[in-house]
Amino acid sequence: MAAGEGRRLRPLTERYPKPVLPIDGRPVIATLLNELRAAGIERVTVVTGYLAEQVEDLLVGFPLELRFVRQPDPLGSADAVRRGLGGPPALVVAADTVFTPGDIARFAATPGHAIAARRDPPPEPPGRYGLRIKDGLVTRVLDDDPANPLAAAPLWRLGESFDPGLLERLGGPPFELAEAFQRLIDVGEIVHGVEIGPTRDLTDPVDLLDRNVPYLRSLS
Repeated sequence: MAAGEGRRLRPLTERYPKPVLPIDGRPVIATLLNELRAAGIERVTVVTGYLAEQVEDLLVGFPLELRFVRQPDPLGSADAVRRGLGGPPALVVAADTVFTPGDIARFAATPGHAIAARRDPPPEPPGRYGLRIKDGLVTRVLDDDPANPLAAAPLWRLGESFDPGLLERLGGPPFELAEAFQRLIDVGEIVHGVEIGPTRDLTDPVDLLDRNVPYLRSLS
């Protein structure tokens, strides 16, 4: 999913879409695609929208079977998945996050439905809720328990039995996928909770310095 406007990163995102901005000196979406490739994933659909041409032009010639789908309006995560989903099983991932190397491959090997959980960054409602996991299974996707140290990461697995109809008639952004997965749980489907390592992204303009200065210093 690479269609968002990245409003909290303005004024940087007035000229550049968030997925092309760098972490460790490399566009976030390029790092993500390399991790997908390392996980053995060969076909990727990139859902673009805001400043779509910049994302698409950057990825020309990337050594994956890429397909681009446009989301003309910012209609949320469920709409993006509906547009990009060829059919389950599938991984869904936000194009603005850098994962610990190897975590995507480990997560992709999980059978059935799954949501990734992380301790760093921790839960911080209302923008980042906890993910309640018991005995390896997700029981509550949006958990407001302040004692819960696990937050959901923007990485989901739609198992073979996933019904695309679950992506319809949802409450609207920003937690549509969370609502869809809670529907799965409520009807008795198993959703695995897979803890991964720290993730990094760009939330505020100062993050661009924090995420790249150590890399630049390593070059000197």
